[in-house]
Formats: sequence, structure tokens, C-alpha cells
Amino acid sequence: MRTALDAIARHPRLQLQIVVTGMHLDRARGRTLDAVRNEFLIDAIVPWASGRPATPLLAAQQTGRAIAALAGVFSRLKSDIVLVTGDRVEAFAAAVAAHLSQRIVAHVHGGDRAQGQVDDSLRHAITKLAHVHFPATEASARRLARLGEQSWRIHQVGSPGVDGIVKQAATSRQVADALGMRHLGRYALLVLHPASADDDLEEQRADLVLTAVRRVGFDRIVIVSPNNDPGSAGILRRWRRAAKQPDVLVRANVVRPLFLGLLRDAAVLVGNSSSGIIEAASFHTPVLDIGPRQAGRQRGGNVRHCEYDSRQIERHLRIIWNGGRPRRSRAASVYGGDGAGRRIASVLAGLKVDDRLRFKLIGY
Repeated sequence: MRTALDAIARHPRLQLQIVVTGMHLDRARGRTLDAVRNEFLIDAIVPWASGRPATPLLAAQQTGRAIAALAGVFSRLKSDIVLVTGDRVEAFAAAVAAHLSQRIVAHVHGGDRAQGQVDDSLRHAITKLAHVHFPATEASARRLARLGEQSWRIHQVGSPGVDGIVKQAATSRQVADALGMRHLGRYALLVLHPASADDDLEEQRADLVLTAVRRVGFDRIVIVSPNNDPGSAGILRRWRRAAKQPDVLVRANVVRPLFLGLLRDAAVLVGNSSSGIIEAASFHTPVLDIGPRQAGRQRGGNVRHCEYDSRQIERHLRIIWNGGRPRRSRAASVYGGDGAGRRIASVLAGLKVDDRLRFKLIGY
């Protein structure tokens, strides 16, 4: 969302306010609050319990507490519009708090599909709470209309995640230096999030994926830790053991320019991260999407898919690896090019915050 935040901050008719919560506060995921603070003034921090194994019950409890806290923050800040992105529980909490306190909710990446654990349900629930929609693709915009959203509320803008990312990406030298390596070589980038709440099952899946990747022959495997969804503790257990292997490099988090550099230079992105679906195509990086987490999400020709099956994973990766001469993708991104951030700011600046915008009626 950096380009949208920058455009909002620069726009003469808008005042940017930033509220930080959720994974940004979690030290186990790199405490990215500090990265936000390095670039933007933070107006409020809403606590989000961390340090305990994630469970569905805890996620529900955290979300309820966050709704109450966010409503108070929006009242104190006198926010007119609350901008949220995607399908995370933090975004859902913010949308509920804003809508019920009669503030305008603007939603980026509505209309997408992705199964996740609760992702698809939360995304479309946010759609029904949102007053303004910023879908990334034409297909997502059509889906919003079929959900009953009025056409004048829908603004297809592209994905802010691909705004200027070729320029934002760190150089290969910067990436290697930041990771403490003289040379990364031809590596596989592994980003695996839980697809179930069962820690033991997710640990087994992480082991299956890592074992298959190691058999292919990449010079190195670079792993970025999972999000905080239930089941993530099992993946983290496997990655802690993997970190002891000389050909495996594990990081809790890498700042976005470094991640983009990693994504650009990787022989392949393996796992189930949305970055493989949305950002990777801008770098022509091949992707192997595994399992159901991203089921239904619109994707380009750079993405292959398979289930949690070691033989399928290895077969697809050997095709990409091509005997040590990794194949690149020629497919174009389906999520647009530059300009989404500017378009979002322009629409927000032009909104008339009145009862017509505030009170919704389903379109059919």
C-alpha cells in the first residue's frame, strides 16, 4: 500500500492517518511496526496479542478486542474514511469498527477470490461493509457488481502491490549483503502460510514441501516465515529446524524492497503466498502455488499449481529448474501496471461524504 499512502499524503485535499495493529506488532514476524515508522507518522497503535500459538478461538477474541479499540481510535482521530486492504482479520476488524460508527469504508482488492482459511468469507464480508471499492482487475470489479454493489461505488484501479515495484526492488548486491551472504546463487524462495488450523498437519506439509524442494538441486533455499494464521506454529517449528542446514536461509521478515529483490532474482517462488499471484509476474518469476490457500484467485501464466504431493511438487520444480538453467516466464501481469496508488488517492479526494455514500442499499 506504500504508493497509495504516499499519494494520499501528498494530496492537498487529504490528510493521511495511519493505525498499526496485527502482525506489524509481532516480534516473531519481524515487528514491521518499525519499518512503517521509518517511512510514515503513526497516529495510533492498537494492541494485538502475540507470543501465543494462534488458534481459531484466539483469532476471534483478538478480532473482537481490536474492533472495540479501533472504533475508539477512529473517534479520537475524527477519521472520515477508513481505507483497508484485502481479507485479513485486521482489515475485517477495522471495517466493522468504521462501518458501525458510520464512517466511510474504502476497500482495496475487493472482489478477488482466495480460499485461505477464512479469507474468502472475510473479503466478501468487508465488501458488504465497504462504501467504496478499489478492485484490482476487471473480473473482480464484475464480481463486486454481482454481489449487489452499485456501479458508482466501484473503481477499478489495479493493484497497489505492483506500483513501481521494479524500481522499488533492492539490487542483488543489497539483498545478499542484507542477508549476510556474499552470493545467493540460483535459489528457490519459499513462502508458505497455513492452509488449516492444525499445527501438526502444517508442520508435516512444511516438511513435505521443503524435502521436495531440496531434492531438485537449487544452490540455496531462502525461506520467509509465515503469517500469524492458526496453524503457523507448526510451520515455524519446521523452519527452525531447517535453519540449521547450510543450504537453507530462514528470515522472520524482510523489508519490502529486499523481498522484491529476492522475488525478482529467485529461480522460483514456492508456497502459497499472494505475492506469487500478484507481484511475481512483474518480474517474470515462475511460481509454484501449492494447496488450496489461493484457490480461485485470478493468476497469470507464470503460475503453476499442485497439491501437497511431493512427486507433483518435484516434477513441476524440475521443469522450472531445467537442469540448472532456470526458465523464466514471459506472461504479463493481470493486476495492471503503475498508477493504482494515484488513482486511489484521486477517488478518495473526490468523495462527497454524505448520506448517499454512507447508507447502502443492495443493487438488486
